Amino acid sequence: MINIAIIGAGIGREHLAALRELSSEFRVVAVVDQNLKRIEEIRSGDTFVALTDITKVLTDPEIDIIDICLPPHLHVSVTLDALSFGKHVICEKPLATSLADVDRISDAAKRSGCYVFPVFQYRWGPSLAQLRHLMASGLAGQVQVASLETHWSREYDYYSVPWRGTWSGERGGAVLGHAIHNHDLLTHIAGEVAALSAMTATRVNEIETEDCASITFAMTSGALCTSSITLGAAGDETRLRFVFENLTATSGTAPYAPGGQPWTFTARFKDQQHEIDKAVVNTPLEAVGFEGFFTEIGKAINAQENSAVTLEEGAASISLVTAIYHSSRTGARVNLPLLPEHELYKGWLP
Repeated sequence: MINIAIIGAGIGREHLAALRELSSEFRVVAVVDQNLKRIEEIRSGDTFVALTDITKVLTDPEIDIIDICLPPHLHVSVTLDALSFGKHVICEKPLATSLADVDRISDAAKRSGCYVFPVFQYRWGPSLAQLRHLMASGLAGQVQVASLETHWSREYDYYSVPWRGTWSGERGGAVLGHAIHNHDLLTHIAGEVAALSAMTATRVNEIETEDCASITFAMTSGALCTSSITLGAAGDETRLRFVFENLTATSGTAPYAPGGQPWTFTARFKDQQHEIDKAVVNTPLEAVGFEGFFTEIGKAINAQENSAVTLEEGAASISLVTAIYHSSRTGARVNLPLLPEHELYKGWLP
């Protein structure tokens, strides 16, 4: 049994719901939040301890994993503290807000011998399992182009939380806090980014950070990809399309769990459609979102073959965000990877 403490009862609510479904592998020992009432609102009959002091879980020898569900400006310090006490870490996005801090986390993880799992739960779901199966079988071929749409709606009530929409609290806007999941899916499916160009703007809300963006990516494979982002849409929709050599994969519009909604897989050549359909039908089922995410962490902790999100993948995500902000401010095309001498390596805050 893997014992886990959730830090933060906001997005921690969703983590808890997934962990309830995996009670044969995980036991939630404690939930920590400054507001005990908020903890009780998510308890739903659970027997975990409600705490306001994180030190109590850091020093508890029974706890294996610290699950960080806090505002972004607290992620690095709590991750480093957890690692110093010999705990594995799950950290909500973003893992950090500078590549220098990612290096600090990486060094601390090596010293402790513990895992750090950045949260990218969008990777899991039946439709994404089908796409990965088509790719692994050779039926898809190489990615040619891809387009991502993160078209969501965020209004005054969302930004009534004091730290949101600020550089000091949220550390970024739609690029960092919203589209980061879809950009992770892009690299998960299409591979590494070689270069990008980006434009960002604040057009929807009276906030400090960006709420719109348009980005073009050149992948190391040669594929060309685009990302369109706004928090001023009529509703919340995520739409993904990957055009491969032999098929086109198109998502539905589910905003937060794109792998949980059926995708279409259309053969470029009609005589291949039957084989593609057969492969899709024969793909093993996969849990959606956080449940799939935690399942793979359980395998990693138990030294089993797994596809858990790695610290290196979290680092790549922060590198991508850094490059996007640099491009949007300078108008330059930015090549990746970014080196330590890059001017935003220590952070992108204005």
